[in-house]
Amino acid sequence: MQIREATELDISEILEVLKASLGETSSKKTEAVWRYKHIENPFGKSLVLVAVENDKLIGVRALMRWKWQLGKQVFSTLRAVDTATHPEHQGKGVFKKLTLKAIEIAREQSDHFIFNTPNTQSLPGYLKMGWEEVDKLKIRIISVNPLNWFGNKKPGNYGINNNSSDAQLIELISKYNLIKAEKNKLFTLKSPEYLSWRYENNPLQEYEVKADKDFFIAGYIKQHKYFKELRITEHIFINNLGLEKLNKGAKELTKKLGAQVVTTSSDLNLAIGFSGNYGPVLTLRDVNLTTNLKHELLQLNNWSYTLGDLELF
Repeated sequence: MQIREATELDISEILEVLKASLGETSSKKTEAVWRYKHIENPFGKSLVLVAVENDKLIGVRALMRWKWQLGKQVFSTLRAVDTATHPEHQGKGVFKKLTLKAIEIAREQSDHFIFNTPNTQSLPGYLKMGWEEVDKLKIRIISVNPLNWFGNKKPGNYGINNNSSDAQLIELISKYNLIKAEKNKLFTLKSPEYLSWRYENNPLQEYEVKADKDFFIAGYIKQHKYFKELRITEHIFINNLGLEKLNKGAKELTKKLGAQVVTTSSDLNLAIGFSGNYGPVLTLRDVNLTTNLKHELLQLNNWSYTLGDLELF
C-alpha cells in the first residue's frame, strides 16, 4: 500500500471512494464541491492524502487549512474533514496510516495543530492517535416570539443583503480582528474573502446574510420535527451600534424564516436565553505547540468561536 499526497488528477477517484464509503445522501460529492472545499479555500489548499493499492485508490484523508489567532500569534492549522476507505478495503488500517502520515507532513510543514468535532463513533479512534478532548461546544439557545410557534410558516428564500462597500467591509473586519486579538482568546482570522467563500458562495448550504458598514450576520434554518431553529453561524460587530443592528437583523431573520428558536455561540447575548455545553465535542491534536500553549488551547474558555467556525460543511 502506498500513501502519497493527492493531486487534482485524483479528484474523480477520490469522489468514487467517498461515494462508495459514505453514500451520496450525507452531502454533495461533486468535483465542484471538492474544489470549493479543498482548492478554493482562502486559507490555502487542503492537505489531501490518498492510499493506493495495485494502482487503485482505496482511501482518502483530507485536512482543510484554517487560520486561528491568539493575541498577535497566527496559527497555521488543519481541520480534519473528509475521510473514507473503500468498503472492499476496510480492516487494513487505511484510516490510521493516512492520518499518521498527515500528522508527519503537518509537523514538517510547521503547522501548529489539527482540530475537528468527530462523532461518537470516530472519537475513540482519534483519541488513540493522540487527539485530546477540549470540551463540548458551548451554545446559547434563545426562544423567540411565542406567536412564531403557531405560525410555523414555510421559510422564505435565503438572500444576500450585503449593503457595505468593499472598503467598509475591510475596515469592519480589520477592527473586529484587532478587538478579538486584544481579548487574548483563540479566534478564526476573518477576511472579506473568507466571508464570501464561507457563506455567500457555499454550495453545500445556503445562508441568509445581512451586512452593512457596522455589522455582518449569517445564518440558516435547521428543521427539527416540531420546530425550526435559526442557527446564527457568523456575527461580526465592533460597537454598540453594530450590536443593535445585528440584533435587529436577527429578529428580521426569525420572522422571515419562521424560526421558533435561535442558537448562537455562547458569547452572543442577543436576548434572554440560556447557555450550555450542548454542541459536539471539540478535539485537538498537537503538532508543533509548546507545552504551555497546548495546555491553554485544551481549555474551551480560551476559544472565541462562532458556530460557523466549527460546524461541519
